[in-house]
Amino acid sequence: MTNIVVIGSLNMDLIALTPRLPVSGETILGTSFLNEPGGKGANQAYAAAKLGGEVAMLGRIGRDDYGERMCANLASVECDVSGIQQVATSSGIAMILVAKSGENTIVVVPGANYRYLPSDLYADAPRLLGSKFVLLQLEIPLETVMAATQVARQRGAQVILDPAPVPINAPVELFQGLDVLTPNETEAVQLLGNKPAPLSIEEAGVVTRRLQSFGTKTVIMKLGARGCILAHEGTLTTIPAPVVTAADTTAAGDVFNAAFAVASAEGASRLEACRFAVHAAALSVTRIGAQASMPSLAEVQQFQDSGLNFS
Repeated sequence: MTNIVVIGSLNMDLIALTPRLPVSGETILGTSFLNEPGGKGANQAYAAAKLGGEVAMLGRIGRDDYGERMCANLASVECDVSGIQQVATSSGIAMILVAKSGENTIVVVPGANYRYLPSDLYADAPRLLGSKFVLLQLEIPLETVMAATQVARQRGAQVILDPAPVPINAPVELFQGLDVLTPNETEAVQLLGNKPAPLSIEEAGVVTRRLQSFGTKTVIMKLGARGCILAHEGTLTTIPAPVVTAADTTAAGDVFNAAFAVASAEGASRLEACRFAVHAAALSVTRIGAQASMPSLAEVQQFQDSGLNFS
């Protein structure tokens, strides 16, 4: 049995580093290229395992070198990969541009990820027995995510949903029954059809409360360098992030979710888990890459104890 089960995507990240992000129709020269395992599901599983969580991953890969590399990378941090199966198609990929400022743009081609269907989830249901938390994202079919929420709750697990990428006309049923919803600023306003980001802290608080009214017990809006806002049990709390120099923000949100789940599984309160998560995410953005940037438990604890100034 595992404390944390991650159900979601595995993508190979194809990353180009550039001086800045190009505008529409523009060609610019990049500075370097690399490829490494990624995908929001695998990122969260890898990060949680590296932070000391007992983690299992459920998903699909293609019969290709990318798939084998992604599984091996998860296994290297002792994540249980027995629930990842190969299917007769290509593995998912993500094409990522990373600017010198740390900003990025991402295009995902789901591939095998879209072959993980509700019927597969129901067959995997016994793997959720004994788990405390189930982490979900939206890079696999929406019907599978909704089925996973139902199955997880039937087995007594708390469900954490990272609503990315935001679906068009997301059904309100997607959010009902969730324990924790963790959009970033852009995703939050997309879910509500509101004004574009950036939001002031006051506006972010209002949006967070509105999302909570959809039927989710706890909503955490991730605000990047500004930390996060936690809406829980009638309270609204801003948790600041430590000041760092960002090299690459790719997968910072995934690190946040993983760290939040790991801390929560160890008995931390929502507020304590958010504080741990903002430190883990901030540390990750000081490094290039997705899974390659993810910190260990010892690194985050040392970072928390360093007493750095906050934004």
